[in-house]
Amino acid sequence: MSEVKTTEGAGKELLVFTESAALTLGVELEMQLLSPRDFDLTRGATDLLSILDYDNRFGDIKLEITESMIEVGTLPRHSVDEIGADLDGLRQVLVKECARNNIVICGGGTHPFHRWPERRISPGERYAQTFNRYGYLAKQFTVFGQHIHVGCASADDAIWLTQALCPFVPFFIALSASSPFVDGVDTFFQSARLNAVSAFPLSGQCPELRDWAHFNEYYALLKDCGIIRSIKDLYWDVRPKPEYGTVEIRVCDTPLGVTQAAALAAFAQCLARHLLRTRPPYNAHLHLHVARYNKFQACRYGLDALLSSPVKRGQEPLREVLSDLLDSLVEDAVALGCSHWLESLRAPLDGTPSDADWLRERYARQRNLNDVVRESSIRFAQEALMPIKEAKQ
Repeated sequence: MSEVKTTEGAGKELLVFTESAALTLGVELEMQLLSPRDFDLTRGATDLLSILDYDNRFGDIKLEITESMIEVGTLPRHSVDEIGADLDGLRQVLVKECARNNIVICGGGTHPFHRWPERRISPGERYAQTFNRYGYLAKQFTVFGQHIHVGCASADDAIWLTQALCPFVPFFIALSASSPFVDGVDTFFQSARLNAVSAFPLSGQCPELRDWAHFNEYYALLKDCGIIRSIKDLYWDVRPKPEYGTVEIRVCDTPLGVTQAAALAAFAQCLARHLLRTRPPYNAHLHLHVARYNKFQACRYGLDALLSSPVKRGQEPLREVLSDLLDSLVEDAVALGCSHWLESLRAPLDGTPSDADWLRERYARQRNLNDVVRESSIRFAQEALMPIKEAKQ
C-alpha cells in the first residue's frame, strides 16, 4: 500500500501529491461477513485473511475497522470494463474463500439487525487508535461503503475536483442507497449508513480551498491543533488521496451487487471528465449553505429527494436533475467507452427497484430480516456481471 509522502517547507511538514494519469479509476468495497446459521454478522475477518488462497490478481483483500468486515480494492484501471472485471473477480474469490471458512458474504450499506456492542475491533495500531479516540463510535462504524478513486494529473486539479464534485454528492447517495434497516427496524431512510459516518467530527464537506498549497495550510493547522494525526482522519464526503494521486468519493453505500458498483464508478469517471473539461463556475461558499440539507434529503428519500438550489433559490426534484445530468454526460461516456455502464443507472429512474427498495420488498414478503440477509447473500453470490461485449452493441 502506498504511503503518504511528505516534505519540509517553511518549517512545516507538507503533503506531497503523487500525480497519476487523469481519470484512472479504483474502487473499494466494504463487505459484510455473515454466519450461515442465522445471517448475523460474524467475527471472521482475521481468520479468513490468515488462510486466504489468493494472488492479488484483481486487487487487495484486507481488514477493516471491525472483524465483521472485509475490504476489497481493485487495481488502478483506465476503463470501467476493467474495474467491472476486477470487482467480479474479487466477488468470485470471496464467495469461494468464505465458503471454505463457513462464512457468507453480502453487500448493503448496513447490516439490518446486528448489535454493535458485539463487534470486535480488528488488530492493528491504527484501529486501536481509532477505538481509543472515538470510543463506541468505532464499533458503530460497522457500516459498509463503496469508495471511488479518480486519478488526477496534478495536485491543484485534485483540490479543484474535490470541491467541484461536492454538489453532486446527493446523486451518488441516491444511486447507491442500500441501507434502510438499522437495529432491526426500518429507518424510513434510503441510506441510513451515512448517519453513522456523520457522527465523526471531521465528516461532511471539505472547506473552501484555493489550491493544494491552501490545502496544506489547512491540513497543517488541524494537525498543529491536535485535531488530526493524518489525512485518514478527514472523513469528508469527497477528499484528496495524495498517496494514490486521486480524489476519493466516499458517500456511496456498498451496493448489493458488483454490477451497480461498476456503474457508479462509470458515473464518477464521466462526471470528473465533464467537470475538468468544462470547468463550470463553482461558488463553494454558496453551495456550503445547502450541502448538509441536500445530503439529508438524498439519505432520507433517495431518488425522490428534493434538492435545494442556492443558484436558482428554490427546490428541484433530484430525479429530474439527475436525468438531465446523465444526458449531459453522454459525450463523456462515449469518449471513455463506458456508455453501457452509465446508461444502466437510468433503470431506477424508470421504475426498477433500487437496492433499498429491493430490501424492503424482501422484508414485506418474508417478514424476517434474517431471511432478507440470506436472500441478499444469494443475490451477491449468484450475480452475473453485465455482459460487457453485449452491452456495447
